[in-house]
Amino acid sequence: MKKVLSLVLALCMVLAACSFALAEGKSPVDGMTVAFIPKVSGNSFFEAANDGAQKYSADWGLTVDYIGAPTADVPTQLELIQQAIDKGVNAICISSVDATALDEKLQEAQAAGIYVSTWDSDVSPDSRALMVSQGTAAVLGPMLVEMGVESLKERGIDVTGEVKYVWHFSNPTVADQNSWYVAGDQYIKDTYPTWVAVSDPYYSEQDPAKSVSIGESVLEAHPDVDLIICNDSTALPGQCQAALNKGLTAADVTITGFCPPSGMTTYLEAGVCTRWGLWDCGVQGAMGCYLAAYISAGNTVHVGDKIDIPGIGEVEILANSDLVEGQETAAENNGVVLLPERVVFTADNVADYNF
Repeated sequence: MKKVLSLVLALCMVLAACSFALAEGKSPVDGMTVAFIPKVSGNSFFEAANDGAQKYSADWGLTVDYIGAPTADVPTQLELIQQAIDKGVNAICISSVDATALDEKLQEAQAAGIYVSTWDSDVSPDSRALMVSQGTAAVLGPMLVEMGVESLKERGIDVTGEVKYVWHFSNPTVADQNSWYVAGDQYIKDTYPTWVAVSDPYYSEQDPAKSVSIGESVLEAHPDVDLIICNDSTALPGQCQAALNKGLTAADVTITGFCPPSGMTTYLEAGVCTRWGLWDCGVQGAMGCYLAAYISAGNTVHVGDKIDIPGIGEVEILANSDLVEGQETAAENNGVVLLPERVVFTADNVADYNF
């Protein structure tokens, strides 16, 4: 009888503690620490994502430990992951430079109870819990193309005729960027069959200086190119700077892609680019941190579950195959979460965004 009474009292104490926490308004991730590892530091996209993570985390009682480096390569990220493990963080939120090369180290972290979320660029699904994706390839590939279409029309080019185009982004091992290229190029073949790809994609390895030199190479090799699509936030400003260096404007060549507004206003004002897109990477970084910490806190999620992220809203756990066809999803604590929206930036709205 005494044992039963003790168990009842213990249960009451736990319930009372939970009720007190709820009454105090504490979030499920209160008091936890998540390591925020960008693909590369110093890039406006990743800095804005960290800013958003820091902003939201303050309201959640979550500590976001920014662990970055100015070099975007596998050995550097492996070192940063190890730093996070050594620090004893509760969770890791990372944008990966490679689709598979970080798997073993991240699996080591998860085996130690440090759950992992990815955002922007993914790893193998069995090496992380949740991926916070900006959108599916079926959404983002055509978006890249249609931004180019609108800018080509502004130049008076008939998009139903021959349009010479090329892609410029990080490298083919960055899974999400490559999937956008594949989906976008297929969209071109289906929707604009008269367009001509003047070359295979150009790659600049997420390197700011290289993105300019590669950008100049594109323009030198293909002086009559009509459209250059840059599906990463280093390649786009680099390609625009290359055009600026050569005295070209949006009247001469259409350049579009993905980048935060802060990284492109110089080229908008210089008349080099009139339209590009992205999503709120501050919200994306914050979601990644919250969800990694949420699972590390002992919460279990399944495909179809909905999670209310304070200050952001309700999100749903989707299967990995919703993002990459054929990918399997573990029975629990595995899947994809999508951002609610994307944005096209022009001179009419760019001042409305501060990242």
